[in-house]
Amino acid sequence: MKTWAIVLLACLGFACAKQQEKPVSLIFDTDMAPDYDDVGALAVLHALADSGKVNILATVSSNKWETTVPCIDVINTYFGRPEIPLGAVKGEGVSQDTWHQGLKWTEELPARYPHQVKSASEAEDAVKVYRKVLSKQPDTSVVVVTVGFFTNLKNLLLSQPDEISPLSGQELVASKVKKLVSMGGYFPEGKEFNVMMDAPSSQYVFEHWPTPVLFSGFEIGEKIITGKQTAAAEGKSPIKEAYEMSLAQDNPNGRNSWDQSTVLVAVCGTEPWFDVERGVMTVTPADSLDHWTPDPNGKHARLIMKVPVEQVTDTIEALMMHRPVN
Repeated sequence: MKTWAIVLLACLGFACAKQQEKPVSLIFDTDMAPDYDDVGALAVLHALADSGKVNILATVSSNKWETTVPCIDVINTYFGRPEIPLGAVKGEGVSQDTWHQGLKWTEELPARYPHQVKSASEAEDAVKVYRKVLSKQPDTSVVVVTVGFFTNLKNLLLSQPDEISPLSGQELVASKVKKLVSMGGYFPEGKEFNVMMDAPSSQYVFEHWPTPVLFSGFEIGEKIITGKQTAAAEGKSPIKEAYEMSLAQDNPNGRNSWDQSTVLVAVCGTEPWFDVERGVMTVTPADSLDHWTPDPNGKHARLIMKVPVEQVTDTIEALMMHRPVN
């Protein structure tokens, strides 16, 4: 193994030093297209998987745009995990590509790198993927991370008993899911993209999700700017190339890390970076406005930055720069 890889793996171990020895079992739900922090977030997960901190059970898209699942597949395959189950939202849902008008990473990554699933339409229903994966896991063992729309999660909660499991979706989540960690919300009040794009689904999940929910709000990732070093790294990588293409059109100094901070906490916990405030998160579908009410007995929680932002930034950038071990 190259020296830089050994150093990076040591950094990964430090980042999750207080994490339990057993890897976190995790399902990743992403909108993988409008913004490229989803690319960085999935890279962080694979880096943590290579250090033994997380077992990625499934990767699903909450966005109907056709290149979402191919891009997820590209990254899983690049990191040596092409067997990870893939899924996509079916029925009604949001369909949105990146805003870039020049080189679009959503088109370029599938054109440049190996993958098997050619479109979101070809992918299995995300609800079935959820039900299959959850039904096979021990009780209260799975962390669900959503860094996109809440459509899949609403559909999962509303799913009925079937050949996969005799439990309803609500019962299955209550039995198998330890917690939900979400990039969602603008605290204490505002309009946030992931919540507002499918506000009725967001409202349903906030009201009916039966296990603890932790929110990493817009104001958290907004301050964490990463990607400059990743884009400038040597060699070929879908992560490097996505950031290289996108930063050239946005800001060469980096991009906000909304999704990366969310997956970091989902795997490694909040310490030493964040404090947590309990409360209740609500959204009004009529105006897509989300609102936070602090309550020490609330069923939800949100992150509050505790350390200088540079400490989180350096950790995330190192994880994003990780290359496959093998």
